Amino acid sequence: MKTRLTELLGIEYPIIQGGMAWASEALLAAAVSNAGAAGIIGAGGRTGEWLKAEIAKTKALTEKPFGVNVMLMAPNVDEIVEIVCQEKIAFVTLGAGNPVPFFEKFHANGVKVIPVVPSVKLAKRVQDSGADAIVIEGMEAGGHIGTQTTMALMSNVIPQVKIPVVVAGGISDGRAMAAALLMGAAGVQMGSRFILTTECNMHENAKQKIIAATDTDSAVTGYSRGHGVRGLKNSFTEMFLARERAGAPQDELNTMATGTNKKAAIEGDVEQGLVQVGQSLNVLNDIKPCQDVVATIIKEARATLANACNIEL
Repeated sequence: MKTRLTELLGIEYPIIQGGMAWASEALLAAAVSNAGAAGIIGAGGRTGEWLKAEIAKTKALTEKPFGVNVMLMAPNVDEIVEIVCQEKIAFVTLGAGNPVPFFEKFHANGVKVIPVVPSVKLAKRVQDSGADAIVIEGMEAGGHIGTQTTMALMSNVIPQVKIPVVVAGGISDGRAMAAALLMGAAGVQMGSRFILTTECNMHENAKQKIIAATDTDSAVTGYSRGHGVRGLKNSFTEMFLARERAGAPQDELNTMATGTNKKAAIEGDVEQGLVQVGQSLNVLNDIKPCQDVVATIIKEARATLANACNIEL
């Protein structure tokens, strides 16, 4: 399957794995890349030493291209950027901050830059500043979300830019991938689907809670304060939303939320932690190796595209 994204990154299939904090490590990134897509190591909340070790592990497990997700608001962002450049990583995805000041350094070291953008204005800005591609992520995504849906972003952004557009947010199967491609996307980014793989280190409790979830089991905390985070409903989200609705100070809410992602993903506390996962939950119902996940997605996408082409107009 050839698109502008596969040509840009030198991959077989136009799929990027999401750079999920506490879940996107070497084993997952290498497995996704070996399956023909593009794996990513999530550097958010991690030390430079940890990232160096994970890059070394990934290189030992695959010869295929892989990337690093860089959280630009991280206090050690300069160290993370330096490591990515020293290691000559194939590409980066960039979020939570202004990516433009880092473009020159990445490009000087052969690293392709793919910022995550929430609007047409910012898409045009990073394009004009030299981005190689962009990710647009709808509010159906897990974790930190924006204000536009995936469909609205595709409708608004894709016709306005010339560089490849990668679509994320609620893309959990091949049908959704086909829809994005039909809308003009060069590829998709998937996070939640790769949580349910044998290579993902997410705690088994969190994986099973995702499998058991249905379409109405998603909640967004912090949205009224401009910092929405999507995860599964549980005791934490009930308590947080009650305090949010009651007008609790932001400092109190920040304290309540700190560490909840790690608590669920690593420690397995799926009641007081937050299982960050996207909204397309009913197709997330089994745990398989990344090779099988990618093969299934591509098979579904091809079948969906072929069926669309057979529609009588």
